[in-house]
Amino acid sequence: MFMHFLLLLLFAVPVFNVAADEEPFIGVNIGTDLSDMPHPTQVVALLKAQQIRHVRLYNADQAMLTALSKSGVQVVISVPNEELLAIGQSNSTAANWVSRNVLAYYPSTNITSICVGSEVLTTLPNAAKLLVNALKYIHSALVASKLDSKIKVSTPLPSTIILDSFPPSQAFFNTSMNQVLIPMLDFLQSTQSYLMLNVDPYYDYMESNGAIPLENALFKPIPPNKESIDSNTLLHYTNVFDAVVDAAYFAMSYLNFTNIPVVVTETGWPSKGGSNEPDATLDNANAYNSNLIRHVLNKTGTPKRPGISVSTYIYELYNEDTKAGALSEKNWGLFDSNAVPVYVLQLTGSGAVLANDTSKETYCIAKDGADPKMLQAGIDWACGPGKVDCSPLLQGKPCYEPDSVVAHANYVFDSYYHQMGKSSESCDFKGMATISTSDPSHGSCIFSRSFGRNGIFSNAPAPSPNSSESSACELGARSFIIMIGLVIWGVVLL
Repeated sequence: MFMHFLLLLLFAVPVFNVAADEEPFIGVNIGTDLSDMPHPTQVVALLKAQQIRHVRLYNADQAMLTALSKSGVQVVISVPNEELLAIGQSNSTAANWVSRNVLAYYPSTNITSICVGSEVLTTLPNAAKLLVNALKYIHSALVASKLDSKIKVSTPLPSTIILDSFPPSQAFFNTSMNQVLIPMLDFLQSTQSYLMLNVDPYYDYMESNGAIPLENALFKPIPPNKESIDSNTLLHYTNVFDAVVDAAYFAMSYLNFTNIPVVVTETGWPSKGGSNEPDATLDNANAYNSNLIRHVLNKTGTPKRPGISVSTYIYELYNEDTKAGALSEKNWGLFDSNAVPVYVLQLTGSGAVLANDTSKETYCIAKDGADPKMLQAGIDWACGPGKVDCSPLLQGKPCYEPDSVVAHANYVFDSYYHQMGKSSESCDFKGMATISTSDPSHGSCIFSRSFGRNGIFSNAPAPSPNSSESSACELGARSFIIMIGLVIWGVVLL
């Protein structure tokens, strides 16, 4: 019995972490060109509420990195372009940058990658010759701290450096950049890093003069006779995103690099544009991002690499109202600065990220076909050690009918789930429970409907800057209670 207890304690959480690392993910970029940028603690509250576990920052902001500490969010930080020249010319400058922006926060803040500049080859061509040096110097600093196996180093590239991108099998990188690209790809391959690629089907569509149908850009279903066929490989393409990703794979193979995975560091669709941007609409932005999330998380893969999804960061979390440029440049966000959704994503069946539907509450209910004995054991535990108020299930009370173990489990599991701040681990019950967006309330038995700070979405103010310490303590205590509770319940069932 004691050995079983130890095994449960040791493996309950790590198994989840290992599995998560192997799965494709959806993350978000967090830009800061807002006239009313939310406080970092409010940003993290939104990330938790939306179950967003991967973010990319365009810098290494100290307040944001502090707020992300122990949040469970995996973080990509960036060396801004304006700091690239100094780092590319000095190993010690790179080491100091890593000391200030990585060692000062890791591992409490789970930094997983460093972007060295962004689209340097096209935006800072004069600094391009120092890009590989900068990559190597940052990596060397990580090696010195024994973090090179934990934190990857790469640099986001624009897809525009890929020429003749369709058919993908004929794609190649702009040869004028090979002097930088070849040593860069060699670095990525030797360090087992990945090619960071910014993919912009919106601009590809806008600049195609009608050659790319809107449906192809938005991942919408198209009939077989409208699929684009690569005449060399006979692979069929139904969307622009896959074609661009495969073009990157083919362009790398043309230079004899075949073992570098791709991560899409930016992609999205604007929800509003000027008079010359008629397709920057709420409906199109919703369609693109909803379909993108399903495409990645359903492990569809690309025609060249079916079943191997490309982890992707959506551009972006917030609308950036002070960003320079066209009206569309200010309107790529999923939320406004008050954390109100710009549109409601349609994500049924695509997992928990972004809450399946940003407008709906979530509930914890019994899984279909769950073992009644296991459900009853879960009820007994929650009503006892779990400290759920189960009095509404007593005869004559609102939730007694229907008098079935499934109905009672639904009420008890959901009560515990809300009691524990709607953390995903609190809706497990030995695999007998699942999170749902369908309200299981019936008659006078009303399930929880509060949109708390850890819920799907809250119109209430996010935690104030002064509440971060108490919130962290509260969340830590909840996590501890959940873990101890699950361990005790596991022992009871053995």
